[in-house]
Amino acid sequence: MARILIIEDNAANMKLVCLLLRNAGHAVLCAVDAETGLTLARADQPELILMDIQLPGMDGLAATALLKQDPATAAIPVIALTAMAMKEDQEKTRAAGCDAYIAKPLRYQELYAVIDTLLVKREPQAASQANPLHQPP
Repeated sequence: MARILIIEDNAANMKLVCLLLRNAGHAVLCAVDAETGLTLARADQPELILMDIQLPGMDGLAATALLKQDPATAAIPVIALTAMAMKEDQEKTRAAGCDAYIAKPLRYQELYAVIDTLLVKREPQAASQANPLHQPP
């Protein structure tokens, strides 16, 4: 399946997300703060990132904006995770460059559905990057 980077400072939430993703067959990379997450994203090029919005130091929105500005990581889909689900939060996550938004507590069906949708959208990009001579019709 996919390599997914989780950037989450809460140990219980990290454990839950890791368990859910591993049970679905994904490989998991973990970071407890935005700075470590940015380093892992650049070095390991995961297929997807789950980004907690409320992180110590740099928050998840600022980290997402940096990922989307960097050509090496701009194409990696980012799912925002937040415990404070307010209407303006969803708008802020989109403005920062997040591809999707999930409110905590996590519901595994919603998490799997959003991940699957973003990974399917990414597959055609990955295929065209792997074969630069391939031109879409």
